Amino acid sequence: MAQPDSKKIFFENLSGAGKAIAVLTSGGDAQGMNAAVRAVVRMGLYVGAKVYFIHEGYQGMVDGGDNIREATWESVSSMLQVGGTVIGSARCKEFRTHEGRLKAAHNLVQRGITNLCVIGGDGSLTGANLFREEWSGLLTELVEQGLIEEDAIQKYSALHIVGMVGSIDNDFCGTDMTIGTDSALHRIIEVVDAIMTTAQSHQRTFVLEVMGRHCGYLALVSALACGADWVLIPEMPPEDGWEEKMCQKLSANRAGMKRLNIIIVAEGAIDHSNKPITTDYIKNLVVKCLGFDTRVTILGHVQRGGTPSAFDRILASRMGVEAVLALLETTANTPACVVSLCGNQSVRLPLMECVQMTQEVQKAMDQKRFEEAVKLRGRSFENNLKTYKLLAHRKPETELPTSNFNVAVLNVGAPAAGMNAAVRSAVRVGISEGHKMFAVSDGFEGFCKGQIKEIKWADVGGWTGQGGSLLGTKRTLPAKHVDKIAEQMRMHNINALLVIGGFEAFLSLLELLTARGKYDEFCVPMVMVPATVSNNVPGSDLSIGADTALNAITTTCDRIKQSASGTKRRVFIIETMGGYCGYLASVGGLAAGADAAYIFEEPFDIRDLQANVEHLTEKMKTSIQRGLVLRNENCNDNYTTDFIYQLYSEEGRGVFDSRKNVLGHMQQGGAPSPFDRNFGTKISAKAMQWITKKLTETFRQGAGRVFANTEDSCCLLGMRRRALVFQPVVQLKGETDFVHRIPKEQWWLKLRPLMKILAKYKTSYDVSDSGQLEHVVRNRPKESDASVAM
Repeated sequence: MAQPDSKKIFFENLSGAGKAIAVLTSGGDAQGMNAAVRAVVRMGLYVGAKVYFIHEGYQGMVDGGDNIREATWESVSSMLQVGGTVIGSARCKEFRTHEGRLKAAHNLVQRGITNLCVIGGDGSLTGANLFREEWSGLLTELVEQGLIEEDAIQKYSALHIVGMVGSIDNDFCGTDMTIGTDSALHRIIEVVDAIMTTAQSHQRTFVLEVMGRHCGYLALVSALACGADWVLIPEMPPEDGWEEKMCQKLSANRAGMKRLNIIIVAEGAIDHSNKPITTDYIKNLVVKCLGFDTRVTILGHVQRGGTPSAFDRILASRMGVEAVLALLETTANTPACVVSLCGNQSVRLPLMECVQMTQEVQKAMDQKRFEEAVKLRGRSFENNLKTYKLLAHRKPETELPTSNFNVAVLNVGAPAAGMNAAVRSAVRVGISEGHKMFAVSDGFEGFCKGQIKEIKWADVGGWTGQGGSLLGTKRTLPAKHVDKIAEQMRMHNINALLVIGGFEAFLSLLELLTARGKYDEFCVPMVMVPATVSNNVPGSDLSIGADTALNAITTTCDRIKQSASGTKRRVFIIETMGGYCGYLASVGGLAAGADAAYIFEEPFDIRDLQANVEHLTEKMKTSIQRGLVLRNENCNDNYTTDFIYQLYSEEGRGVFDSRKNVLGHMQQGGAPSPFDRNFGTKISAKAMQWITKKLTETFRQGAGRVFANTEDSCCLLGMRRRALVFQPVVQLKGETDFVHRIPKEQWWLKLRPLMKILAKYKTSYDVSDSGQLEHVVRNRPKESDASVAM
């Protein structure tokens, strides 16, 4: 985290000198809004602009006075972990009138503000765009009324608007995820996990109502994440006679020894006649038809509250910085844009295109064109719905295809939260496609010992919320036992392999690929799904388990920083896992608001350490009370956690004291986050569909067997920028540093300068990858289920 050689970070036209940027939050609040405000303020100040808070949303803009205040670096300290919005949000009827917007324009011009960053929903962003379109006319009126000088029309000729969507409902078209959605899912899943334990004790049915008056995203994704028996959403009303089908499903599950039932209902759920479906209606139905002990829980505003998740902090921070860049690059002819997320990439989209598509969804629903409404919601929503239907509703045996293929699934490497969700998904999709599924216990070590047994649909019930690996997992590679594994493949007639794991899983597939020359048993389709907290697998931006680990790091850092409240100035040195991969330290540092993060990929020396100490010392002399430094476990053999702790303790003496904490295996434990549950579920389902396709392609009718011997029959399925991509493992060898078990190029390294900027370091920032203005339709990936942002 040391200061690199001084470089120009922006082209000349990206300087913020002489510009004034105002940030406001409007409409409903959402966790993560504060992280976005913090990023806008600090990035704005970093480029030399003046930055203003507008308190209480548009109401504050209309009222002016103390509601519009200049922001300082310190004014956004300690707000990253706070839920809601500390600058306030309010609905404003006055801003909807011409007179109200005239007052707002006067208040902005008085302070020289011509750049607005609006964080809110589609109503707030639509209002901002109208304000922008009226701007020149409003200035003319102000001149006529003698409220501003005539030269102000020329000086403040254009109002530039950039939007970020803050909405827990994820109801805005054009972005895979809105700020606050992931945190809301965390609240829902925490409640569902708690309810499931009590429901199991008493054999109860629980009906949960979640937010979503017009959008069923929260209901759908939480149902997917907890394996709910039934879900009701406004975009896809149930068919006539759904009540009987639902009761049959609940009854069948209970008969199959399942001790509880979960039904999730979006608050805006309707039937085909546009009649609301209420939780009380469902409860009375279940009690009347089945006699089950049934309870209703309405989550309400608890979904809006609490600390933002790591995902939301990172998303909001990235979007905030991107919003400032967009404001600096905008011209009078540039349309108002909204900063969005597509896959794993920031994009800029014309604001009104997104608003119009969002309005089209509601129009389609009002006109009962429900399938179109689902498509308009976007690829992510559509894919979530398809996956839920595939996994939750088992077809009768008579309707299942009969493929006569046997597919084995196993976990390899260290355990990672979300592995069980991936196994459940693979098993159920495989069964739906007519395969016989086999579970292998304890990875390849168990494989060679014959720890293989058939696994049925009901066997994986309730697996999504379980941490660790229920199948058992080992780091053992197959090369030592390849003859015994080949024998087991032959004995059980295994026609395909799905390996879920980390770097060892990648190495295992390379070894099995080599073994094909000697053993025909390995000439079958093989695919790997990345699952490791370290996120160090080549060919994938993200791995199952990394999000849960990031949340564990972020939560712990929050608590550690809180422990210093009211004490003297203190710096905490935190050691994270990851082997030689600095993902957890870097991205965890961004989410927790770290001052420095030491990693292997970015070499540092004693001068860098000294520079960091001096930087923290300067900050501590102002109002900053706490410092946070993360260190990846293998970042340097000599600069150990103890060494860095002792260095900081000695050099900070008289200014701050130091504490250290090694997080250890707590990063691998705990219940999987909603992201990991859904990422594991969707990526594993896609892997199984690939296996089915390859089995069909490689089955030799004459020989009566599968024979797959090409490079593309042994693949890794990874998230690459905007899409899920199958890549032959042999082609990934050139992208891999095998000595340090990391990819040679890692996308998240581009986030490091962002963390440094937000920690007040002068550093270089690569703007070449910044989002360019695109169009909503062109923004969608071709892959039907490429979007995995949730």
